[in-house]
Amino acid sequence: MNFKYFITGIALAFVTMMGVDEAKAQEIYPEKAEDISPLLIGEKIPQVKLTDAIGHVFDLNKAVSAKPTILIFYRGGWCPYCNLQLSGLQEIEEELRKTGYQIIAVSTDKPDNLKESAEKEKLSYTLLSDDDLNFAKQLGIAFKAPEAYRKMLVKTTAEKNTDMLLPVPSVFILNKNGEIRFEYIEPNFKERISPELLKAVASTLYKGL
Repeated sequence: MNFKYFITGIALAFVTMMGVDEAKAQEIYPEKAEDISPLLIGEKIPQVKLTDAIGHVFDLNKAVSAKPTILIFYRGGWCPYCNLQLSGLQEIEEELRKTGYQIIAVSTDKPDNLKESAEKEKLSYTLLSDDDLNFAKQLGIAFKAPEAYRKMLVKTTAEKNTDMLLPVPSVFILNKNGEIRFEYIEPNFKERISPELLKAVASTLYKGL
């Protein structure tokens, strides 16, 4: 064997391997909310554990397996449109619960901020923190936050949002197997599904869950 070519081959393999690692370390996320590629109806949400408003680990999949779930993704308690959505959900929470659903809302906020939102909006449903956006990434709804948001996101996510991402506001209705049976994903963060429409859809879907 030619020793020169043997050494060159090892070096090339090493550089190639390092290139793959570097690519993994620099994952590319959409620059615009319109360019996300979310999971589709019929697909299952990933296995994930998040943190609740009092800092406890929350097994989302275990909770979903207990009853059909309306899973909400919002940007954070700093967003006025999100707060309107949260209060609107509270207005229909009792009816949805009587139908057989639970509401679980996830945002980029750290646990302390979740607690503040729950108290401010007088919410009776579960709020969870996806402050590193790992869950949003797996759902395919994360995109690069505009520059104007980035300093604020460092504080509200306790510096865990290292990729400086935001989730596109989304609503998923899940069966007990964690399968998506309905989704409403709106790139325009000022637009949200109305509580009345969500309640109607949830009621229609429930028998098939």
